Amino acid sequence: MRILGIDPGYAIVGFGIIDTHRNNAVVDYGVIETPKEDSLPIRLQRIEESLRVLFERYKPDEVAVEELFFFHNQTTAIPVAEARGVIVLTSQKYCGRTFEYTPIQIKQALTGNGRADKKQMQFMVKSVLGLSSIPKPDDAADALAVALCHSQINPMLNSNMI
Repeated sequence: MRILGIDPGYAIVGFGIIDTHRNNAVVDYGVIETPKEDSLPIRLQRIEESLRVLFERYKPDEVAVEELFFFHNQTTAIPVAEARGVIVLTSQKYCGRTFEYTPIQIKQALTGNGRADKKQMQFMVKSVLGLSSIPKPDDAADALAVALCHSQINPMLNSNMI
């Protein structure tokens, strides 16, 4: 099964694609960036168009999206939520099997600790996927973590599907 993991944002959207039939082999990862000088509607359109290209190119079987959690920067909450809406809609439109996971669920699935820090998460992504280095940028590593979480949780529980 091919899983597309997504770390939502409106300036940067992380994506990571793994193939569970090949022992969670990394298919691709990276980020979708939107220019800060563009208006929010244009940025949302770029996100949708870039995701459509990923769906057409990689044809994922399922999509896992991180749920939003705002602690520090409350000013970006609404634009990020709007971008996440575009991400979820696009995922559902092109794949039809979209799942959501909280940051705590993702950390728990990868490290066994729902309060793991960023370095622990990055180390686990690198280790579990057998990579020679930690994926960069951080948003791509986070998206791979979401995909790995789904690969571990989904066989046990399908109730998080949208």
